[in-house]
Amino acid sequence: MNTTVGDVVRDVRPLSWSRTVAREMVHRDSVAEVLLTDVRRSPDGGFDAAASWSRSHPTFPRDGADLHSPLMIVETLRQLGIYIPLRYFEVAPTAHLLITDLFFEIDPSAEPRAVSGATGVICRVRVSEVRRAAEDGTLTGVRLDVSFTAHGAVFAQAGGGARVMDGERYGALRTGRARAAAPAGALGRIRPDSRGLGVTGAHDVVLGLDGGTLLVDPADPRHPFFFDHATDHVPGIILLEAARQAAAVESRGALLRPTGGRFTAARFVEYSPSARIICVPYHNLCVFRFLQDGEQRAFGVLRYR
Repeated sequence: MNTTVGDVVRDVRPLSWSRTVAREMVHRDSVAEVLLTDVRRSPDGGFDAAASWSRSHPTFPRDGADLHSPLMIVETLRQLGIYIPLRYFEVAPTAHLLITDLFFEIDPSAEPRAVSGATGVICRVRVSEVRRAAEDGTLTGVRLDVSFTAHGAVFAQAGGGARVMDGERYGALRTGRARAAAPAGALGRIRPDSRGLGVTGAHDVVLGLDGGTLLVDPADPRHPFFFDHATDHVPGIILLEAARQAAAVESRGALLRPTGGRFTAARFVEYSPSARIICVPYHNLCVFRFLQDGEQRAFGVLRYR
């Protein structure tokens, strides 16, 4: 049922987990990688969304653990950050939405346990810092802040900013750097032992070793989650996972599953040459940064309990 308040039409039906949203609305090629099942306006001017987190997802641990990967929070935020501008802010399907920064915080005491099937998650979304082009009013930037609820309890908060660019501006920005897809991993690259990284198997490792230097170098360029679709730069989700794995390496396995973190993308990280990761653990924190061609491209911090 729809109701009209002022000039805004709001859908007041309960959220649905029956089917996923269209995959092109969250920039995914595989339907299996679409987490959102419903998104609608809420009476307070924000948005309510439903997400389905499956135990069969590639990030779910296979060691008997019953907690979803923190990457599911970040990926749900990413999908909301694409769907809402496309659906509700008249952003063109050909536009590029680029992460500028993000954060996430998990409450371990309220985090849902994945018993069987999938976990139904409700997302409450607040939109702010809406920026538009002076010449035509098109969206150029936005910020989302999201609370995550499961089984009646709020268990996480996340948020992030994004830039919106049309194809022409993005093409000009990427001239001379664009690549159609991720390159194959370096042949014979030495990698950290996957058993100490909190991942399912060797194909989930996104680090390489060059002497004592940690590099961003995914072992599987066809990984179903990290490389669901072609990109011309290293996606932020890979960088965040690379930072998490680097924290595990540098802490000798003491820091495995972060309960919070912040990430800022200052510049694009290219596939080649492989970016270097500097990761420094300190008690329950790990500060990281990514260096490439002598520049700091991204940086942040992960927190653990």
